[in-house]
Amino acid sequence: MSQPHPSGASSSDHHDDALHVHEGSLRSYLTGFVLAAILTIIPFWLVMNQVIDSRAATIAIVLILAVAQIVVHIVYFLHLDTRSEGGWNMLAFIFSTVLVVIVLGASIWVLYHENMNMMPGMMPTTSQPQHSMPMPMSMPMTMTTPSS
Repeated sequence: MSQPHPSGASSSDHHDDALHVHEGSLRSYLTGFVLAAILTIIPFWLVMNQVIDSRAATIAIVLILAVAQIVVHIVYFLHLDTRSEGGWNMLAFIFSTVLVVIVLGASIWVLYHENMNMMPGMMPTTSQPQHSMPMPMSMPMTMTTPSS
């Protein structure tokens, strides 16, 4: 027999049904697994067999499939949607994603411009003339001993 809860609710009411709505079923996990496997095999096949001649198009397709796979993992394995926890989980996820994108984008931008300013003649797309420094003269390799 269940003991009464101090708040007046029975122990069977202790577990909120809204918190357990997203427990995965075997069908849900298998669907996620199959989609993740397909979204892994397709880019691997595209790259290994060089199906598309354009390198830029191949990269774009692989990136699109990577984003699709991220969505599959979020929905089928993390069970993250707008209904869980009243939408707060999704809001926290979006906030974290925005922060990561800002930090990574700013880091890449700073490093690119740092490289451009430190090594102006080394970038292939610059129209600046390359400055060549004269090679230092080599020192003779003979050792002299002090005269006595």
